[in-house]
Amino acid sequence: MASEELAQKLQRRLQLEESGAAAEGEAAAKGEGAAGDEAERSCLTASAGAELSAKLCRRQDINEGAAQPRRAAVFNPYTEFKEFSRRQIKDMERMFRLYDSGRDGYIDLMELKLMMEKLGAPQTHLGLKNMIKEVDEDFDGKLSFREFLLIFHKAAAGELEEDSGLLTLAKLSEIDVSIEGVKGAKNFFEAKVQALSSASKFEAEIKAEQDERKREEEERKHRRAAFRELKSAFTQ
Repeated sequence: MASEELAQKLQRRLQLEESGAAAEGEAAAKGEGAAGDEAERSCLTASAGAELSAKLCRRQDINEGAAQPRRAAVFNPYTEFKEFSRRQIKDMERMFRLYDSGRDGYIDLMELKLMMEKLGAPQTHLGLKNMIKEVDEDFDGKLSFREFLLIFHKAAAGELEEDSGLLTLAKLSEIDVSIEGVKGAKNFFEAKVQALSSASKFEAEIKAEQDERKREEEERKHRRAAFRELKSAFTQ
């Protein structure tokens, strides 16, 4: 009887020791996990702090004139697409705005669909997607004004396939893009002469636009003066 009681006590004690060891193991595991989380939080905090500090230092340098602010590149069609005249680019811009019905600065798939239908060359859905893909430099699935100009650039340079929808667009747009530009020059001297001629033509176009604005302003002044004279004749 005493031996059975002693055996039960030993078994009970063994169970208590085992349960205590398991509890200590769980506590240790939790402690290690908490320590790991704390270390990760400290690392992230340090990284964010370093990034913020770098930004603040750069801002201070800019304010003190020790650094220049980063400026976004501004797209200038007249300097980037020198093979086209100002009038040609303005014609392309008018056409782009005409079909940019959303007024967001882009021609999307549906707007391109409408454009091709208006030009008398409707395209399939896949054909329209392929047209955009051919000049879609930023892969946003729509045409910016720069990408729209690329259509005419590629058409003028002979870089479009004969069955390309973009070539059809360029041909039906009634915008003359047959100029080859400096790329078509036979040698350096011819290229130089052609470049100078292009620059002179550019200046002449600007002057012609300024003269046209002056002439329109003079006409408006004459019309206003004539209206005032007519009005005064009726009031006398």
